[in-house]
Amino acid sequence: MVNIPTIITFSRIVIILPFVLIASKQPLWGAVLFSIAAITDFLDGYIARKSGQITKMGILLDPIADKLLVISALIVLVDMAIIHAWIAIVIIAREFIITGLRIVALTKEIVIPAEMGGKIKVTAQIASIILLLLDRTFLFSDLYGLGIFLLWIALILGLVSGVQYFVLFWKKI
Repeated sequence: MVNIPTIITFSRIVIILPFVLIASKQPLWGAVLFSIAAITDFLDGYIARKSGQITKMGILLDPIADKLLVISALIVLVDMAIIHAWIAIVIIAREFIITGLRIVALTKEIVIPAEMGGKIKVTAQIASIILLLLDRTFLFSDLYGLGIFLLWIALILGLVSGVQYFVLFWKKI
């Protein structure tokens, strides 16, 4: 069923293409587009819960949209030579592994809910990506250190929460 939260989630996926096309040439506009997309992540879930419009499609589409957005941004940052490729690869690999684990769990009728560490990780990822993009603009200076610090926090939290997901999965099977 298509509803307002699902449309908002889908808009996050649609924003990815213009973000990727614009971010490396105009980082300020890239940061604006990425920020809009990130806001939709909070908005769709809030509206879905508040209005009782939680759907299976939304439950499936929301984390996919989140991952596509973050993965796209990491690839853009690597392309812009702002972050090292290995950092992006570790973060992206973690996302694929945990998504695969959740799919396997669902086939066994095991629901692995998002952990607080994973939510903090996403917040750190979003903040770091915005800061790293803004560092390249004339409006902001010297945001690189803070952006990289938050990216490291996101990387560490991602690995820790990834281990937590595996432990939870093995305990439930």
